[in-house]
Amino acid sequence: MFQKIQKVLNESFEGKTVKIRGWIYRKRDSGAISFIVIRDSTNIIQATVKKNEVDEKTWKNITEAYIETHVEVEGIVKKDERAPTGFELKVSKLKITSKSEPFPIAKDNSEEFLLDIRHLWLRSREQNAIMKIKSNIFKSIRNTFYKEGFVEVTPPIIVSSATEGGSTLFELDYFGKKAYLSQSSQLYLESLIFNLDKVFAITPSFRAEKSRTMRHLAEYWHVEPEAAYYDLDDMVDLAEKMLQNICKDVIKENSPELVALGRNPDYLKITATEKADRITYDEAIKLLQNKDVKINWGDDLGTEEERVLTQERKKPVFVMNYPKEIKAFYMKENPKNPKTVLGADCLAPEGYGEIIGGSQREDNYEKLIERIKTTGGKPEDYAWYLDLRKYGSVPHSGFGLGVERVVRWVCKLEHIRDTIPYPRTINRSYP
Repeated sequence: MFQKIQKVLNESFEGKTVKIRGWIYRKRDSGAISFIVIRDSTNIIQATVKKNEVDEKTWKNITEAYIETHVEVEGIVKKDERAPTGFELKVSKLKITSKSEPFPIAKDNSEEFLLDIRHLWLRSREQNAIMKIKSNIFKSIRNTFYKEGFVEVTPPIIVSSATEGGSTLFELDYFGKKAYLSQSSQLYLESLIFNLDKVFAITPSFRAEKSRTMRHLAEYWHVEPEAAYYDLDDMVDLAEKMLQNICKDVIKENSPELVALGRNPDYLKITATEKADRITYDEAIKLLQNKDVKINWGDDLGTEEERVLTQERKKPVFVMNYPKEIKAFYMKENPKNPKTVLGADCLAPEGYGEIIGGSQREDNYEKLIERIKTTGGKPEDYAWYLDLRKYGSVPHSGFGLGVERVVRWVCKLEHIRDTIPYPRTINRSYP
């Protein structure tokens, strides 16, 4: 019976004979001894092969084997502090099940080259750690929703109208009619709250933004809840709780992966245990102006402004009540200040910027029509959406969370392309 490597990295296995299988991760030959580091999905272990302890064919195969050759190994587990993971396997039997050609990835390959062979780069230990953390983040998000009584639903990906802005839509020919890839499931989720109260969806979203920043993807995974009877504060409370749970769960389940990526797990404890900061848009503008940022009331917060606001923070901050003119048509007007909306963006600390955007939705039929017109839309394109206000509308709120942006912050990654197996950006759709 084959064991996973992580399982045998334990004193209870010392002196025992085990069988493992995996890929050669590193290899060094020294005379009559070959040191090979084997990896599987769980971890790595150093295996020592001695020429006089294996048959001639096995020795020849192992000395000629390249990185990424797949092997099955049997040997005795020994504790050795010099080994990469503290244990070593004294090999008695070794079988090569699939030889590898010379592996094209070396230490100093360029980013573009690694993206061209992404299908091979995904085998890296870095990607192993990131994908495990991302999987746990998805699990944590779903668990938060289930505990709060939300129902998971499946909105469409092919849509007939924009949610955010027409200039960022991917257009397609849908049986002779114009259609688009979804920017957001929000409008469809709103239709479901009248039957289910609280719903959420986790779907891919698509933005045709010609952006080359380190935090933009053309295709990303989007977490979107929508809840009847929630106001803006309820929505922010839910988003805050979700981020707390994500950090708690990642610390609990993925601390080794965080350390491997250079992130101290203790850093995330602040978000896991403390409430996020909350400031108004007005306060954000004053903070930026005091830091000599050239910005006026009414301007949107871009990448640089968000970086300045968050680079010295150690936990997320919610910026509340943005100007109406820079936000989407569906956001509810702030009754205390009609120039603003009941919306909020959550900015991650350390300069990572926006990871969540949400609002209370406009539930008044006439005001919604007016907002669609003033933002350049046509009410007839949103006839079905307007029906939701005609037939028993209720106050409701929701938000959108970009999973890859959260992963980038949690893992302390420089570029968002490392958060997804096959990144789609302005200049890349291959492989």
